[in-house]
Amino acid sequence: MNLDQALQTYIAESRSLLQEMEDILLGLEHRPEDAEMVGALFRAAHTIKGSAGMFGLDIVVSFTHRVESLLDKLRDGEVTVSGDLIGVLLECCDHTSTLIDHVAGGGSALDAAQMAEGERLQQALLRHLGEDGHGDFPVERMPVEQNEALHSDGGAVIELDNWHISVQFGADVLRCGMDPASFIRYMGSLGDIVHLRLTCDGMPDMAEMDPESCYLGCEISLRSNCDKKSIEDVFEFVRDDCRLRILPPPSHLAKYVDQIDNLSGNVEKLGEILMEAGVLTDAELAEALALQFQRQVLDDTGTAALPQLGEILVSQGMVQDEVVSVALEKQKQIREHKVQESKFIRVNAEKLDQLINLVGELVIAGASASLLAQRSGNAMLQEATNVISGFVEEIREDALRLRMVEIGETFNRFQRVVRDVSKEIGKDIGLEISGGETELDKTVVEKIGDPLTHLVRNAIDHGIEPADVRRERGKPVRGTVRLHARHDSGSIVIEVSDDGGGLNRDKILAKAIERGLVAAGQVLSDREIFNLIFEAGFSTAEKVTNLSGRGVGMDVVKRNIEALRGTVDIDSRLGVGTTVHIRLPLTLAIIDGFLVGVGKSSYVVPLDMVLECVEISQADRDAGSERNYVNLRGEVLPYLRLREQFDVHGVPARRENIVVVQYAGRKAGLVVDELLGEFQTVIKPLGRLFSHVKGISGSTILGGGQVALILDVPSLVHLAAEQEVAMLDA
Repeated sequence: MNLDQALQTYIAESRSLLQEMEDILLGLEHRPEDAEMVGALFRAAHTIKGSAGMFGLDIVVSFTHRVESLLDKLRDGEVTVSGDLIGVLLECCDHTSTLIDHVAGGGSALDAAQMAEGERLQQALLRHLGEDGHGDFPVERMPVEQNEALHSDGGAVIELDNWHISVQFGADVLRCGMDPASFIRYMGSLGDIVHLRLTCDGMPDMAEMDPESCYLGCEISLRSNCDKKSIEDVFEFVRDDCRLRILPPPSHLAKYVDQIDNLSGNVEKLGEILMEAGVLTDAELAEALALQFQRQVLDDTGTAALPQLGEILVSQGMVQDEVVSVALEKQKQIREHKVQESKFIRVNAEKLDQLINLVGELVIAGASASLLAQRSGNAMLQEATNVISGFVEEIREDALRLRMVEIGETFNRFQRVVRDVSKEIGKDIGLEISGGETELDKTVVEKIGDPLTHLVRNAIDHGIEPADVRRERGKPVRGTVRLHARHDSGSIVIEVSDDGGGLNRDKILAKAIERGLVAAGQVLSDREIFNLIFEAGFSTAEKVTNLSGRGVGMDVVKRNIEALRGTVDIDSRLGVGTTVHIRLPLTLAIIDGFLVGVGKSSYVVPLDMVLECVEISQADRDAGSERNYVNLRGEVLPYLRLREQFDVHGVPARRENIVVVQYAGRKAGLVVDELLGEFQTVIKPLGRLFSHVKGISGSTILGGGQVALILDVPSLVHLAAEQEVAMLDA
């Protein structure tokens, strides 16, 4: 992977991490005590900042460093979660996203507005960090105890909350011009040396002593808020000529364990994990690896076997056993996670679309081959094409499954919308999500976002009443908007509901009569009246706000949903709430269809909407001029004659059949001449010239090259019901 590809990967991953941070922040607002969410938030920010540093993206590093410092304080409990803090961090996510977009666009200079926004957020972060704003977290100093239990071997933890440094200077330290006392004095600049004891274990007899050699060591108890690397750097000039062991205060053990648990997972080796957590230094790791190599032995097969690095680190007093155990568990988790990640690959969406298109052409070609095989009368050829058709169907299903994504990610984005809009208009509103695991085509998910946004904002502004009104009506002060998704009869149903005041039926009807949309005295069902709000320019709002009230948007919502071959309906109860039902196809590419014939024309009915096929009786045919319904096992079934609906010329077939279809719980029949069987249908969009033809949602190509129209079952079911009502009224 070249540098440009790596940068593009970083940009994509950073955007994903920012979305993850936003979701966590919105959840943290309701669960401020959730330490796991805080840890995940810190890790995401740390990854964005650390990876930005690898590419030299200073504008990202400098800003996210301050964010990371604040999140570190939040993780340590020095800062508490508040609405103001969540708001600032959400704005920081937005600004970081702007910086990432800036990098993706080539990295030209930030404009004045972007720079001003960054400075404003920096100041806001400083206020939460404290007056110094440097993100340093001083350790509370403990009272000095004179009698501390220190151990000369350096392998035990001292009783008080201080660093324990055990150093044994090499024999040549004095010859190299180094004064051991100077190192001790310099260490005093890092904190308070609360205890110092010299060790003379290496002292020889007087007769064997060399006056130029050093035989001393010392055990030091240091109270300081510095890290392990800073202490090790004190002995930088004699590091290769001394034995140095540094053990952290007891309070640091929990901190190290927490840091290891919250590592990004970018490293896998034990030594690297301990180094990233600040438990182990470079020099200690190098020393431990050298000892590991020295102690290798040959196993029964003659292969060199190395001792465990963790055992060496513990035996040498470099790291406590508890910390090594946690690091080994983290190593196991990282490896398991990478095994899972190796099962997935990133695929460009355009390549996936191209694959679906090719599969569609394969379906058409397979249908053509099957038709030619049938006409040839060659049994072996027909069997071969049937086998191929089976494989093509499996390929089609697997290819379409590749584009299926859960709608939960789209739903979760509305947590931010509800939070921001409700605060803007001064309402207390929460969002409840269910059915987020429901899957549908990626293309549908991308195009449903805007209509859902408008419906959610409309529910917040018009649906949910102000707090004082809700209190008077005996409702909870906090309003609720709900997003729910489920599968139903081969479609996906998305519901946007609220527990607000509901729609005023009489008010909507009066407005519609005033605008000439409905004739005075015309009888309409509640559903028909509520659906009038989807008419262009229709609004009953008493005042116009920044969000809604101008009558612009609901008609666009309906148009966008219908463009996806979907439908939208409204249910509402005055004083209880409103629910908008959106029904969409699972995919826009390829479906299983049921092919029927009317005269010389062919039509495709989506197979998942077909319940059964029955032959229409001669009595029902004769009564067709008087009524458009039949008795189906005691149930009234309205029907449409496709010949009349689409003005197909010619004499009807001697035997006609009714295809019984169902949509949204309502049944209707479609009268056709022939039943041609199941058919894999590649959906082709209609041209603009035919886009407004009722009852048709698309087209497809048959095996013989003819074009067949795909029926719009929802509109046909609705039309059949209307005709039945009109005939009964007459």
